[in-house]
Amino acid sequence: MSKMAGFRPKHFLWRLEGKVACVQLDRPERKNPLTFESYAELRDTFRELRYAEDIDAVVFLPNGGNFCSGGDVHDIIGPLVAMEMKELLAFTRMTGDLVKAMLNCGKPIITAVDGVAVGAGAIIVMASDIRIATPEAKTAFLFTRVGLAGCDMGACAILPRIIGQGRAAELLYTGRTMSAAEGERWGFYNRLVDAGALEADALDMAGRIASGPTFAHGITKTQLNQEWSMGLDQAIEAEAQAQAICMQTRDFERAYRAFAARQTPVFEGT
Repeated sequence: MSKMAGFRPKHFLWRLEGKVACVQLDRPERKNPLTFESYAELRDTFRELRYAEDIDAVVFLPNGGNFCSGGDVHDIIGPLVAMEMKELLAFTRMTGDLVKAMLNCGKPIITAVDGVAVGAGAIIVMASDIRIATPEAKTAFLFTRVGLAGCDMGACAILPRIIGQGRAAELLYTGRTMSAAEGERWGFYNRLVDAGALEADALDMAGRIASGPTFAHGITKTQLNQEWSMGLDQAIEAEAQAQAICMQTRDFERAYRAFAARQTPVFEGT
């Protein structure tokens, strides 16, 4: 297992709050667009998080009043127009690999959204486990606005499972903005909080999750993702095996002994 305490990324902000990693894109003057380099570094970071024993949850935060304006028009979209198919497919696979890395990192991801979260920024929010936003948050899957399909980075698979097929189809066909109120009502956002409380609220949730049975949380995240493609009988059997594994952890024993002693269990993730 690795540790990420000394990790210093080049293309986004990173800090640790205990065992919670905080990530922020760092181009607030442009509403934090993604570049080829930040895409790749985020992908590699979430891949490495799977093996990081010093991190138990991730919080993705806004910066300067916005979350992310998607792929940078000048740094990404302009160069893509000049690429051949082989290069284009390498890029689209790389962006999809970021989503796969987030889904498979083994850590709960809480995303806090303020201002703009559009295009690939909306995808990052979508691929998170828990989503919190301010009333000012504006979320849009803009791909049709630039002449592309709405099926980008897993959107046609993931978004309908969150908000329903019809609502997802509307957003992906039109590219229109989903308001924060719509997002909460449709279940895309878990809740809305004022901008001044957003970061503290997200960190509090992440801290509470990180203080729980973190090995078991990793199992939960795995099952939430893998059971999408399972039938009910297969899912129930997979959960039986997963829970039997968790019953072998010391955290399960710690919980039993704490409850028997009328104490609050202290989990250690083992």
